[in-house]
Amino acid sequence: MPLYFKLLFLLTTTIYHWIATKIETKAYPPIGERIDIGGYKLHCYCKGQGTPTVILDHSLGGIDGYFLIDEIAKLTRVFIYDRAGYGGSDSSPYPRTSQEIVSELDVLLIKAGISPPYILVGNSFGSYNVRLYAHQFPEKVVGIVLTDGLHESGMLNMSISLRSLKLFFLSGFLMSTLGAVVGIVRILGRVGLFEVIKPELRQFPPEIRQRVKLSFYHHHHWITMARELWSLNVSGSQLSQVASLGNLPVISIKSSTFFKRSLLTFYMPVKSADRLRDKMHCELAKISTNYREIQASQSSHFVWIDEPGIIVAAVGDILEMLNC
Repeated sequence: MPLYFKLLFLLTTTIYHWIATKIETKAYPPIGERIDIGGYKLHCYCKGQGTPTVILDHSLGGIDGYFLIDEIAKLTRVFIYDRAGYGGSDSSPYPRTSQEIVSELDVLLIKAGISPPYILVGNSFGSYNVRLYAHQFPEKVVGIVLTDGLHESGMLNMSISLRSLKLFFLSGFLMSTLGAVVGIVRILGRVGLFEVIKPELRQFPPEIRQRVKLSFYHHHHWITMARELWSLNVSGSQLSQVASLGNLPVISIKSSTFFKRSLLTFYMPVKSADRLRDKMHCELAKISTNYREIQASQSSHFVWIDEPGIIVAAVGDILEMLNC
């Protein structure tokens, strides 16, 4: 293809991206509110009634809590927020480590008027954040749900093949940043590629899917993913200083495999990833004397998409344990 055709294509997609952003911003304004936490604003949303309040913390790069909020809100009040750099939140000038994220979350909860007690739900990387939050603010937390959680002992000592996979993902996030800038990610999302890659997304209402996908269309989303992944070892080191959470009720959900077998994962070190996951869940079992593990037998690492009902049921179990 001649160079001028390539430039024309990029110009066309960029213009389309700019126009579509304007239109979709009006069609899908952020629900909830944006709160200044010290020079930048975080988007948050609260739904439902009751106590304790469930606080949702997403996976790395995800805003997956939007798939869960409606069902959890039938049980009690639930608070969702977009970490800095995602969704309706501004980017943060500070490192994307768990310690910084925990500090931001606590300021946000105070300013939003969301009083404890809290049940924390952490998906994947979010499990780091909720464990650190519970350690630093034990008086505020009455229970935790971990969704295929991470443990620092395994993450800081990965095999060479998994370290290579981590670098592969990092380079992919950076490439996707460019794709988002020129509008290619938006076009792929509009033609349904997300649902082709992850067919389970189709179980969710189109409006919720659209709100989630809108975040991925913007370059700051992918930059934040890269920043969080780049800081993952620092976050792991921060978690390694965390003592036991005592007898805090913890329910840990374990997927059947990290990656479901497909053409997309054929060359990925799936067995190594599963061995790492098994090791991490053995270590997670030590974080509390009131710990229970639940198997998500039909799920990959993305339990919140594959079997979201298991997460909702785990929240219900914590509420029962607390006699709420």
